[in-house]
Amino acid sequence: MKILVTGADGFIGSHLTEALLKEGYQVRALAQYNSFNYWGWLEDIESTDKLEVVTGDVRDPNYCREICKDIDVVYHLAALIAIPYSYVAPDSYVDTNVKGTLNICQAARDCGVNRILVTSTSEVYGTARYVPIDEKHPLQPQSPYSASKIGADAIAMSFFNAFKLPITIVRPFNTYGPRQSARAVIPTIISQIAGGMKEIKLGDLSPTRDFNYVADTCRGFIELAKSEKAIGETVNIGSNFEISVKDTLDLIKDIMHSDVRFMTDEQRIRPENSEVFRLWCDNTKIRELTGFAPKYSIREGLEKTVEWFTKPENLAKYKPGLYNV
Repeated sequence: MKILVTGADGFIGSHLTEALLKEGYQVRALAQYNSFNYWGWLEDIESTDKLEVVTGDVRDPNYCREICKDIDVVYHLAALIAIPYSYVAPDSYVDTNVKGTLNICQAARDCGVNRILVTSTSEVYGTARYVPIDEKHPLQPQSPYSASKIGADAIAMSFFNAFKLPITIVRPFNTYGPRQSARAVIPTIISQIAGGMKEIKLGDLSPTRDFNYVADTCRGFIELAKSEKAIGETVNIGSNFEISVKDTLDLIKDIMHSDVRFMTDEQRIRPENSEVFRLWCDNTKIRELTGFAPKYSIREGLEKTVEWFTKPENLAKYKPGLYNV
């Protein structure tokens, strides 16, 4: 079986590529084109004869059609994901997230792809109206980023309804782990402590999240691709466990034996109506479809993440003192 992973150069994409290679799949991994021929986090994984790295852009429909040729399953992860940057460059999010998803769906249809898994996000739910959040929860576009992902999900599902394209919308809650961008809260905390800072700069500590270690998220993707019953469905991937940003900070401080002090950084505070204050996943559907259950507790996942970030060669790739929009 031959797999295409878009966004393979990113955080989750690189881990998913590794997981698929370990299961013996032939993987075509799309990294975003750049003049340096730099493959992002794919540079950090072991190259094998089963890995084909290609560079390009999902905003180009003709290129999407080329990379979908001879492909059995597409995992579409390519997207712009930073919420703060969506406030200043919303057009880019529509172009990449909505139009990019349209291009991949059209290409998959033209090329006769057997399965396509489109990556959504728990951000589309907005602040929880009820918990835990199941797939029937209302969608609330509280940022241009979440609006673009709502649009992308709708485009993808329209291809299932109109053309019977075998699509699954995969909706991960907050994934964390090695290689994650410092725009996310867990790498922000760990990298600042590991960088020797005495005061840690964060935004609001009150929001809660359903954090998932990246290996669990990737396993959820792979299991959903194997489930025929998941075709035409939207499915959460989450732990059914809620923790506040403050309690996450305290847990990381304990793991890292740190007495670092917290300081509010105003530029990290989202606009009032844009902050998502509560996310807690109901993972009943994925359990019923695949038998999926998380293997890593929040502490186990954080310990593995801290271990990776505190290696000097990994920490050197981050800028702990600089806020990353």
